[in-house]
Amino acid sequence: MSHYEEVNVRGYEEFCKAVTERDGKNIFAYFSGDKDDHGNSWCPDCVKAEPVVRGELKHLPEGSVFIYCQVGGRTYWKDQNNDFKKIWKLTGVPTLLKCGTPQQLVEEKCFKAELVRMMFTED
Repeated sequence: MSHYEEVNVRGYEEFCKAVTERDGKNIFAYFSGDKDDHGNSWCPDCVKAEPVVRGELKHLPEGSVFIYCQVGGRTYWKDQNNDFKKIWKLTGVPTLLKCGTPQQLVEEKCFKAELVRMMFTED
């Protein structure tokens, strides 16, 4: 059995609901471009980063939550007024962040296993 909970959501409302339902837990969120029916994201950096991030999940703290969030299609993402950019202040995808802290890895930083591991293991 896994030592963390993984939640897969799509869109802003599902993301907020998942976070609210797990209030008080250690939550890590990974934001990626939407995937098509074949499981391919429109975001090439997200495709490159996902196996790196997934490879480090074994380092998540006991009892923590990993939320995998598809942010929407390319057109929605490019809109500067989308809720992820306006409310969560995301600047790019992929983004990995620790909710409730300023800690985040954006775009190419998600390609580096050692940075992902540090986010998962350091307070």
